[in-house]
Amino acid sequence: MRIFLDFEKPIAELQARIDELRETGAEGTVDISAEIAKLQAKSDKLLKDTFGKLSPWQKTQVARHPERPHFKHFVAGLFDEFVPLAGDRAFGDDQAILGGFATFRGQRVMVLGHEKGDDTASRLRHNFGMGKPEGYRKAIRLLEMADRFGLPVVTLVDTSGAFPGIQAEERGQAEAIARSTEACLALGVPMVAAVVGEGGSGGAIALASGNRVLMFEHAVYSVISPEGCASILWRTADKAPDAAEAMKVTAQDLKALGVIDAIVPEPLGGAHRDRDGAIRALGDCVERMLRDLAPLTPDALRQDRRAKFLKMGRVG
Repeated sequence: MRIFLDFEKPIAELQARIDELRETGAEGTVDISAEIAKLQAKSDKLLKDTFGKLSPWQKTQVARHPERPHFKHFVAGLFDEFVPLAGDRAFGDDQAILGGFATFRGQRVMVLGHEKGDDTASRLRHNFGMGKPEGYRKAIRLLEMADRFGLPVVTLVDTSGAFPGIQAEERGQAEAIARSTEACLALGVPMVAAVVGEGGSGGAIALASGNRVLMFEHAVYSVISPEGCASILWRTADKAPDAAEAMKVTAQDLKALGVIDAIVPEPLGGAHRDRDGAIRALGDCVERMLRDLAPLTPDALRQDRRAKFLKMGRVG
């Protein structure tokens, strides 16, 4: 069953009417194809108009859509010969952050990212994509392995943030995130990071400190969730739409600010409406970025990364 967001209610009503007419037409008693075509054209136009002027809060809702492609879908659609690697060699294996060796369009790479899950059981197993210290330490292990073997790194970021539970704090969450970020910046191989849904706080930057950072058209990337920001500033999560507007969380805002390097177009209505199309578009952009970075030496790649992040926020 298709899931519609709150602001898509008019589209949902039109689509329900179209589905009813199709069921009636399937009975073969009356030819209503013209009426269906007319309503479908109206629905398509409404969808285009709606998604052409989404607010930052609406984009946040789209980025969180449960039917958007997740890590496992990108791996299945873009990578061959994926060999998952588990564990941090210290505590355990965190299922919120997955990774391993793979082949991307003929090139061996290391791919890793957040997995949110797509049903109740898998969301619990993957902790809704919220990494724990052992997840970030696993990421460090894989990053260092990629560096050792000269493999480019591709990361897929989709998390509301690192797990905030007391167990994570006891096991050194902040230190693990900081070291994962450091490991990204120290790589002597090309690294391309893609924010495919939510890019939340340090939990995202720990896997996104690459030479090139991409974002899907309706993805969001921020230091804190809009609800969290609103709760701090206004003492109520009801102000989340205002917070999303003020924080400049959208791909369009972040591209203008120089925080990201490219925006990957999504199919009309969001990546969840055409997963395969969205996955192909991301793959094409990642391929271009890796090709551009390939000639750089290890020192040049580190300097490129350093320059990229140091210039953020500078005026003049």
